Amino acid sequence: MSDTALLTTPLDALHRELGAKMVAFAGYAMPVQYPLGVLGEHLHTRKSAGLFDVSHMGQVTIEADDPAALLETLVPGDVQGLAVGRTRYSVFTNDAGGILDDLMISKLSPTKLFLVVNAACKDADFAHMAAALAGKATVTRLDGRALMALQGPKAAAVMAKLAPGAEAQGFMSIAEYAVAGIPCLVTRSGYTGEDGFEISVANAEAEKLARALLAAEGVAPIGLGARDSLRLEAGLCLYGSDIDTATTPVEARLNWIIGKRRREQGGFPGAAIIQKQLAEGAPRLRVGIKPDGRAPARAHTQITDVDGTPLGEITSGGFGPSADGPVAMGYVPAGFAVPGMPVKLVVRGKALDAHVALLPFVPHSYHKG
Repeated sequence: MSDTALLTTPLDALHRELGAKMVAFAGYAMPVQYPLGVLGEHLHTRKSAGLFDVSHMGQVTIEADDPAALLETLVPGDVQGLAVGRTRYSVFTNDAGGILDDLMISKLSPTKLFLVVNAACKDADFAHMAAALAGKATVTRLDGRALMALQGPKAAAVMAKLAPGAEAQGFMSIAEYAVAGIPCLVTRSGYTGEDGFEISVANAEAEKLARALLAAEGVAPIGLGARDSLRLEAGLCLYGSDIDTATTPVEARLNWIIGKRRREQGGFPGAAIIQKQLAEGAPRLRVGIKPDGRAPARAHTQITDVDGTPLGEITSGGFGPSADGPVAMGYVPAGFAVPGMPVKLVVRGKALDAHVALLPFVPHSYHKG
């Protein structure tokens, strides 16, 4: 896809000013790295604070008398039990129990939900919600808003200066703040395994806000390359790689997103299949994989048993800078989903030693207050 055909975020000019290498991603021109480089950006986020442009993601509101009950017809999560001001991770499922997308759901009020969905899926997600909830709820796509993620152990200190009070915000909560004097919707969440915040802001104010955040002590711009290695080390799924329409939440080991009431009552697409897997186990499971050597195993690398019998394939893989070695995730038969289980990875025709590993590869550092 040519540059002229790509969509841009409100921070496009700023990325180029900062020397970003731009690539096509989900139909957008996005920064894959800055002059600091992927390795430097990754390590900077782990020790300080990194600013990510995630404005390509989809932002949506659902308004109705009881939008939580309506959304529960599309997701297996407990949305009705979500308190006002709280956020929850969930997935859209299809009739086969497969995952259409993963998303964040926040309850702004008893009658209004705020959703963040993946960039590559947002058109389909919006159409899916609009069709399913037609005549029952008002589904509004917020194309006039940008989204940034401030991630890392120094993120809270930055927010304390630019949005006093936000540093005390609870993990997986949402609230309105003036950040550097700019009205924003702030969620204490992120996808790096670190403490951090996701900040929704009007497009017209996005560059001003980004510059204010980047001017704060310890903050550096971070691209897609480090975003991917950070989430991989944290054992977090990437839609289209680790989860997709042929993968159930149980296979992906996302059982924890399905609360007791939803497990018992069902009422979401693919419920019977998912409930059966919850009760009896899934035939295959997502696992961490650690190569025993230093060669990384990329996506679609074949996983075999020690005798060469195919088991599955790597869905995400690469070098983990904080883990100081290659790390990967993939799917294997349930009987092989045992930490320490030896496997082989077929890399460029060679069967290399590896083993099943516990996730995450790097411990999560989410805010516990």
